[in-house]
Order: sequence, then structure tokens, then C-alpha cells
Amino acid sequence: MVNLTINNKKISVPEGYTIFEAAKENNILIPHFCYMEGVHQIGSCRICVVEVEGAKTLQASCVTQVREGMVVRTNSERVRRARKVLYELMLSDHPKDCLSCSRNQSCEFQKLGELIQIEEFRFEGEKSKTSIDDSSPAIVRDNSKCILCRRCVTVCNDIQGVGILNAQLRGFETMIAPAEEMLLGSSACSYCGQCTVVCPVGALKEKDSTQAVWDALLDPNKVVVVQTAPAIRAALGEEFGYEPGTLVTGKMVTALKEMGFDYVFDTNFAADLTIMEEGTEFLERVKSFFYSQNLMLPEFLKKVRIHLEDKDPTLPMITSCSPGWIKFIEHHYPDLLGHLSSCKSPHMMLGALCKTYFAQKIGLDPKNMFVVSVMPCTAKKFEVTRPEMTNDGYPNVDAVLTTRELARMIKDAGVDFRNLPDGQFDSPLGLSSGAADIFGTTGGVMEAALRTVYEIVTGRELPMEGLHVKPIMGLEKIKTAELKIEDAKDEWAFLNGFTIKVAVTSGLSGAAQLMEEIKRGTSPYHFIEVMGCPGGCISGGGQPRPVSNEIRQKRMEAIYKEDEGKTLRKSHENPFIQKLYEEYLGKPLGHKSHELLHTCYTKRSKY
Repeated sequence: MVNLTINNKKISVPEGYTIFEAAKENNILIPHFCYMEGVHQIGSCRICVVEVEGAKTLQASCVTQVREGMVVRTNSERVRRARKVLYELMLSDHPKDCLSCSRNQSCEFQKLGELIQIEEFRFEGEKSKTSIDDSSPAIVRDNSKCILCRRCVTVCNDIQGVGILNAQLRGFETMIAPAEEMLLGSSACSYCGQCTVVCPVGALKEKDSTQAVWDALLDPNKVVVVQTAPAIRAALGEEFGYEPGTLVTGKMVTALKEMGFDYVFDTNFAADLTIMEEGTEFLERVKSFFYSQNLMLPEFLKKVRIHLEDKDPTLPMITSCSPGWIKFIEHHYPDLLGHLSSCKSPHMMLGALCKTYFAQKIGLDPKNMFVVSVMPCTAKKFEVTRPEMTNDGYPNVDAVLTTRELARMIKDAGVDFRNLPDGQFDSPLGLSSGAADIFGTTGGVMEAALRTVYEIVTGRELPMEGLHVKPIMGLEKIKTAELKIEDAKDEWAFLNGFTIKVAVTSGLSGAAQLMEEIKRGTSPYHFIEVMGCPGGCISGGGQPRPVSNEIRQKRMEAIYKEDEGKTLRKSHENPFIQKLYEEYLGKPLGHKSHELLHTCYTKRSKY
């Protein structure tokens, strides 16, 4: 332990702590700006400067380690004056359009000015280069608002491992951008949107889709369908003053109906459908792998040979629900695209069903239907523009709103969210199992798949500890589990004694680690779940700010609570899913399913 004094208060903290961490642990507030706990501590903004006895200059508290006997003052006249000058200098190069800025009242720069009591703008002068990059279908970059905190650089390079954002040029010309002044739309950006989550101002934000949705809602010739992802219900409440992790499912449904949406469906329905398709695809690949390696007993070879000769035996199979992850593998590992499941993501499946199955049910020409997805993800905005995501000439989904955009629309519509009664999703695309709910968090897709796959193979429920597969729960970057098959049904008897090995990762740097193993031929896994954002969709690029591990944990607990509160917890037991196959799709991986629910991917250049 190290003993020091901060503001005449004697404290002891572990060796290696910074002054900022020591102060925070002892309830001493040091104003700060560029700092992000455990992620970004570079002292670039200097707002967190403090006076250290014996030091000639003020010290950035977020990067200065404590020393035995150190005496620190965090609020002396010298410190307070320096902070104000630093803030005003940053402000002198920042637009003053706060009232019309999308970050108004949720801007960290704005809040900092209030905290340190800025009442005048003393400095004016030349402005940095101003440019707006809206080339991406998902993210807009406005350099005029950038304050060079470099949080986005840290997230893009160190957390996600994508590496397309860095400081370009020098001095007053410095700007955060892809190399060679390349636009986001022509770079290898995954559009995960984690940069938009950590940006403290309006320099990085999702491309706005609210006007397109309002136009559709106000068009009397359009039937407007909306669907909401599982992670939305555990985070939307934060935009209306609820604690992180508060489930607001019913209020969300009512709000959407009051805004004028004709049908409110649940993306969870399609998550159950994804498990039927993806789980069946995985089992087909396992069967084909056994066949290709001559690992089946002779009598089983005779039964399945005709069906397996043209099947894909590529293992491990990797989930395809995250469009940010899909774009990442297309750029960085294009030769390994065969490992991806061919399933579309759940909201694209539901969009395809809305414009075919549901449109036929209500006697509507699909050209008059407008499908909106409310997603925790900015990459979904890119996904709906992919040419592969169409059927019969119609896009599966017409517009994507992030959680933040939906909150703005609810407020714009004058809906009193906190006082709304709970509503119910519409049928038939609104009923889902608990397995679908957990799609919103890392490990959820894998657990949902295992619940169904294990029961198909053995006829028994998946053995779980405390209602879940514990080894793949939590926020660790990479989690693994093994599942041994015993007493399989006759059709699957060749799997007896076989151990299915699975891996789960969230965040693209973890995905890269697993892909390198596959590339080297050393991967021990058969099935891998990848989520593009750390923690999964609960902390997607379109979720409410801020996002920390504490907030991720609370949202995750809410998702699991939603699952545990349902009597229906397995995708294959959803009666509406069963009816959909009976009435329309036929069977998983059948001709109709392939036509509507599956897709292919694109090899892209890394640069």
C-alpha cells in the first residue's frame, strides 16, 4: 500500500494506482474528459491536472502514479484556473451549435463546462479543418466537433482490432480519420459503431434514419411494420431515466403503437427461427464431417451417403447474426468465409417473412409494406443496404433505427413513456421463447443453439447449471465449453462419445484470435459464436451512452431474467415457429427456407 494525502485527506491505496484512481476510490471528484476506465488513459486533454507538492508543473492525474508521501491538491486556484483555460481553448475550436446538435444534453463536453463553471468564451481564432464524412451507410464523422480525445482510436485499434481510425497529419492540422484521408465508406470499417459509443461529443454518430421512418408513418399508402431486437428492451429505459438493466418491453410496445406503427413484431420470433435453421445447418455439417472423414459406422454410411455427398463439412461453423463481424471477416479473412453459417441475421429473416408470408396473410402487396428494425447496432444500417438482403426485388428491411434514435422519436412524438401501460407484441410474429431473449448478450446464441441441438440429437433437455450454460456466460473476451454426446437417438448414434467443443467471443479482436487458430489449422472447436461488440448486443454501437462493464452486467442480467421468466425456453418448442414450417417453409434448410432465410457473403480487400 502507498500512503499519500489528497486535499488534506490521508489515504492509502495499492501500489500502481494513479492519482485519479486513488481520488475516485476515496470519493474525491477530479474533472476529466478523455479518460475511460481500464481502456483509455493517455492524458491527452489535461483536464484532470492536479497540483503535486514538489512538482514544477501540474500533473495529469490519470497517468501519474501515486508515490509514498505524495501530497496532492485537486482544487487549488492554480488547478482550477488551468482547467478553465484548457477547456476554453478546446471550446475555441468547437462549434457553438449545441441547441441543434444531436448530443445536446447528452454531451460530455457540455457537462464538463457546467462542472467546472465556464461562464464566458474568452478565446477566438482560426478553426481546424472542417469536413463531414457521410459516405458510410452507418456512421457519420464530423471533424468540426472532434476534440482529439482519441477515445475512438483506442476502441478501434486496441479493443476491436479493426484499426481504421488514427490521428492523421500533425499540429493544428491533426484530425482523426482513416489513412490517406480515405472515407469511412471506402475503408475496411466494420461499422460496429463502438467509436460512436465512446465519442464524448457529436463527432461520431449513427447515420440518422428517423426522417425516413417518419415519412413512412405519415404515408397513408404504407403499412409500416416495426420489429425490436432483444437487447433494446434492456437498455431503452435508460433514455427515459430508468436504471440500466430495467426491462421496459411492454412500455416499448405501447410507445411504438402510439407512434403509429401498424404492426409491432418481435425480432425474437426470428431468433427462434434462426436457431431452427442454424442448429440444423450445424448438425448437417457435423454429419457431413463424419462422412468425409469415414468416422461413421458402415450401417449409418449407407443411410446418409446419398444426402451427404454434396453437403458442406466445413467446421468449425461460425454464427452469422452480427453484421459488423460479417464485414470484418469479409475484409480480414475472406478465404475463411466458408466457416460462416449461411443464415441471415434474425431481423433480416423477419423482414423477409413480413414481405412474403405475412403480406400474403393480410392480402397486401409487399411494395406497400415498409419494414423498420429497431436495433442496438449501427452495422445493421449497412446490412440492409447489402444487395444480398432482398427477395423478389424488395429489400428485406427498409430502415434501421438504433435504440438512441427510437428514444428521440418517442420524445418527438410527445409520448409519455414512463406512464405508458404495458402492451403486447402482435401475432403471429410476436411470440418467442426465452432462448431468443438471450440472443441479446454474448453467449446467448450459442446457448440457445445448444438447447435445441442437444435435444434433437438425444431427445433429452440440455443439462444446465442454474438454468444456463455457465462456462459461456459473462464478459470475458473468449469463453469455451464442451458437451459430450451420450445415448443419442438412432439417427445420431454415430455421435455417441463425441464431444462438441464450442467457443464464444464478443468484440472483433477476440474474433481475430479465433480466426487465426482456424487459419493455422489449430482450432479445436466445432461451433463458434461471434458478436461484433464487447458483451454482445447489450453494448452495441447504437445503445444508450455511457457503456461500462457495470452497465453491461446489469443489461445482461435483465436479458437472462427475461429468459428465466418464460415457461417456453427452447426455440423448437415455439408453437408459431412449428406452424410457420407447417404452413409455409416446409422444413429447416428446405427450398423455401434457403430462398428467404439464407444468404452468401462477399470477399473484400483489406485496404
